[in-house]
Amino acid sequence: MIGTRPRVAAIVAAMAGASLVACATRGSVPSPAPHVAPAPAGSLHTAIEARLASPALAGAAVAIHIESLDDHRVIYSHAADARMMPASVLKLVTAAVAADRLGWTHSFDTRLEAAGPIVDGVLRGDLIVIGSGDPTIDAQDLRTAPLFDEWADALRAAGITRVDGRLIGDDSAFADERLGAGWAWDYLTAAYAAPSGALSYNGNLVAVQIAPAADVGAPALVTLQPPGHGLALHNVVVTAAPGTTPTIAIERWPGSHTLTVRGQVPHGSAPQVRATTVANPTDFFVDGLRLALAARGIRVRDGAVDIDDLTSPPTPGPRREIARRSSVPLSSLVAQMLKTSQNFYAEMLIKAIGRTAADSGGVGSTERGRQLIRQTLERWGIGTDALVMYDGSGLSRYDYVSARLLTDVLKTMWQDNRYRGSFAAALPVAGHDGTLGARMTDTLRRRVQAKTGTIANVRSLAGYMETAAGERLVFAMLANHFVAPNADVDRIMEGILGEVDLAGTTGTTGERWGP
Repeated sequence: MIGTRPRVAAIVAAMAGASLVACATRGSVPSPAPHVAPAPAGSLHTAIEARLASPALAGAAVAIHIESLDDHRVIYSHAADARMMPASVLKLVTAAVAADRLGWTHSFDTRLEAAGPIVDGVLRGDLIVIGSGDPTIDAQDLRTAPLFDEWADALRAAGITRVDGRLIGDDSAFADERLGAGWAWDYLTAAYAAPSGALSYNGNLVAVQIAPAADVGAPALVTLQPPGHGLALHNVVVTAAPGTTPTIAIERWPGSHTLTVRGQVPHGSAPQVRATTVANPTDFFVDGLRLALAARGIRVRDGAVDIDDLTSPPTPGPRREIARRSSVPLSSLVAQMLKTSQNFYAEMLIKAIGRTAADSGGVGSTERGRQLIRQTLERWGIGTDALVMYDGSGLSRYDYVSARLLTDVLKTMWQDNRYRGSFAAALPVAGHDGTLGARMTDTLRRRVQAKTGTIANVRSLAGYMETAAGERLVFAMLANHFVAPNADVDRIMEGILGEVDLAGTTGTTGERWGP
């Protein structure tokens, strides 16, 4: 079992402790339900078309592709090659190519190095932190990162009790592009739109705690954690009468460090907690580390700085490695990303993919990652005409993908023993965990492993399913441009899987893929 680390996003979204279930072989799932007599061939098509005729999908675009993993039959296909906005099912593509380009055992290192001599406990030069894109360095209980305390101990063990220089954050492993193309300006303070960078901390999120004051009408008490966030607080929250409905709005203009918190909280109520994003991930990291070192009695004379903002180069000469932190392997990172649909992880991974290019110069970028993803899919024999990819997470509304491409990626992962176990284990399991924990809890419970996707007017679901008759299927379903509640679209998609399950998959097109 692998659990997600405590983090602000997890506290706010209540996503802690996602467990993994590996279903790469038949024996790893519960025994199939009793056999249901298959429906006539035409009945399945008719049943699915009836569900697609629901008023909830009026004016919507829908694409579906369902195939058998056992004998390569196409069970049902509708607009399978249409370009559709994918939302978070795009993470399946990012995860698959990361497994290929980086390998499931890959981990991300973050190094602490001393530049200059150490004389009588004083480092006469700069202290440098070098990141490579680790997304898992987190704060604990909304305070400082345990790693920072460990590094304070490592500095003392190295004989350093003071730094007569700067604490420099070296984030040059990634291009300086924090946000994705096509992300909307009005949600950039939301936890799901956290910026990315080679040196990142706590998911680049800050917890905003809003507590009522002692008197009605007085300004509420607003605090920001963990330290080092660099945000200037503008508090416009008032303490309202007891029983009043709390209303909280958080605003920060792109490029600004001023965070405005508006609204009201009822007198006598428990504190409200929200999460918001930082402006500069590297500054957040090194200033948080500087403050943690100061709390442990290690002072950095010349402050903390992003390497991009240096006015003079780092201290020349050889460096001494003081400490190194390695992340958990990629297999665990991908599980955390897919189980909870973690956008931040996906944006870090697409840059890490880009960094593997021979001509990258050791710098990862989203653009180079996009290029390598296309090249990898083509090497796998997957056509990329339907792929338009502007980020790694699917948050961008510039992204497009087809249902057929998604099933082709899923089939590639399934057919290759190097990928299948860890990839299948990383997917949410219906009625059990992740974003499917509360869905399909009845007949399809634990028989569907799939990635969900949601942005405004987009809902998607793609993954694997085992039917009541014991047949394994791969599927992708995407809906765009609907205005009905998401739950209505979910019911239609889940109902389609239920129809396939009951039909025993005999109602097929006759089309086949593979040998």
